[in-house]
Amino acid sequence: MCVRDRISSVGKRRALVAAISLAAAAGAHAGGAIFGAVGTDGTITLTDTPGKAGLRIIVEAYAPASITAKRSTPSRNRADAVLVSNVIDEASRQFRLQPELIRAVIDVESRYDPAAVSDKGALGLMQLMPDTARRFAGGDMLNPRENVLTGARYLRFLLDLFNNDMELTLAAYNAGEDAVIRAGYRIPPYPETRGYVPRVLSRYRALLSASGK
Repeated sequence: MCVRDRISSVGKRRALVAAISLAAAAGAHAGGAIFGAVGTDGTITLTDTPGKAGLRIIVEAYAPASITAKRSTPSRNRADAVLVSNVIDEASRQFRLQPELIRAVIDVESRYDPAAVSDKGALGLMQLMPDTARRFAGGDMLNPRENVLTGARYLRFLLDLFNNDMELTLAAYNAGEDAVIRAGYRIPPYPETRGYVPRVLSRYRALLSASGK
């Protein structure tokens, strides 16, 4: 592309602005640089061919966003899913928990998003509060393995504390064990907790049924 035009001194500024605007649009569309110059006689030269004497860059070359943007790929998503599945199996064995219970908590808590952060500051797949994480392991709660192992350790602690009562365990996971104890070893009267317990139990039972247990 090469454009030359001769203009009067009166219209020189307006024409130059218009020419550069057109060049910018063309450069943006093509994804290449535009070079230009204004001669002493008022002639404007615009070209996308580099290397000509007296020309300078008017529009920089750029890479289209569709090329430079990093996107998650199906293979990456599959790898992440395999990683989480393996960690769930590891946590299940280490803390004597049914994998379906861990999966149900993850599903309801974060929808399997390892980078999830709640308004209250709960982190990761199992949405652990920083204080809880420090009590039961510490580490990086946005790391899927560390998060799931810490969450499973907490579930095991709660099941032992409440004599394997699943409803009280899940209520404590949501509201804290102190809230369950203060409520007289019942589900605390918090709307969020009273909605949370049946949601996790429903998901847990569906997973058990799907696995044939």
